[in-house]
Amino acid sequence: MVRQGIDVTAITFLTHFGCDIADRSSCSKNPFPAAEEFGFTVKLCHLSEKFIEIVKNPKFGHGRNMNPCIDCRILMLREAKSLMDMIGADFLVTGEVLGQRPMSQRRDTLNVIDREAGVKGYVVRPLSARLLRATVPEEEGIVERERLYNFSGRSRKPQMSLAKEIGLTNYPAPAGGCLLTEPNYAYRLRELLTHMQDPSFGDFSLLRVGRHFRFSPTCKAVVGRDEKENAVLKSFAEGARYICHVEGFGSPVVLLSGGDSGDFVALAAAVCARYSDAKGLPEVDVTVYDPAGYCFVTRVAPACDDLLATCRIEKPVGRTVRGRTE
Repeated sequence: MVRQGIDVTAITFLTHFGCDIADRSSCSKNPFPAAEEFGFTVKLCHLSEKFIEIVKNPKFGHGRNMNPCIDCRILMLREAKSLMDMIGADFLVTGEVLGQRPMSQRRDTLNVIDREAGVKGYVVRPLSARLLRATVPEEEGIVERERLYNFSGRSRKPQMSLAKEIGLTNYPAPAGGCLLTEPNYAYRLRELLTHMQDPSFGDFSLLRVGRHFRFSPTCKAVVGRDEKENAVLKSFAEGARYICHVEGFGSPVVLLSGGDSGDFVALAAAVCARYSDAKGLPEVDVTVYDPAGYCFVTRVAPACDDLLATCRIEKPVGRTVRGRTE
């Protein structure tokens, strides 16, 4: 679009389930490399609760896991249309490729998405435009259709070749999708929504780390698997959760939360002991910090594997099915 002399304003949508732009290692060294290299403006829009609602109840259903891909695209285009109207832009542009995503980038689905978002005829998809019906900007000569492309299918090689041609080298590696497409994360999210009607941002973030155990409908524990996860769990304590740790041994941090979490401190301590280097001892002293910040020590036997199996929140291992999630 820039090469055709069109003034571009980009919009990047944030959700609770995408990569964190604050953590550049999770996306790329620069979260907006094209904007920096080619000099166009980027607006940020957090979809927040609007996105949570479509995750819970998508009109067009979920993909293989918890990904509401069609509803997601509709929501993004609706929000983009609001910005388009606000700044007086003429049309929208997306980087979609026909057939690249099995759920949201089929020809028929693209038509549904544009219609539902109220932008039919005003979404230019430059990478596949010559395989699609001409849009209003193309018919009016604002965009030169013959300078657009006919990419299709799952391969990213044409896009990578084009990026090289125009000198764009700093971009994220191709990925399978957001967190909602990951089976284990999706399983944990579905389990969380079963027990909690309105999870917080922290609740969603915690699903990314550790081993998870459900002790009651309102109480769960998260066990750190390494020092980085231990640090993350400590940061989530915030005076509202219990923290367990075995002093003097290699030990995970266990974060215990929920309305009745006080009833399960001993169980959380036993789980902590089981995953610590003291798990071979008959009894282990576990240090516990309560939500008020007070510290005490409780002596427990490490939890047995059978007990862990009854509480663990983990996607059952089944047969492998060919295919990729969106």
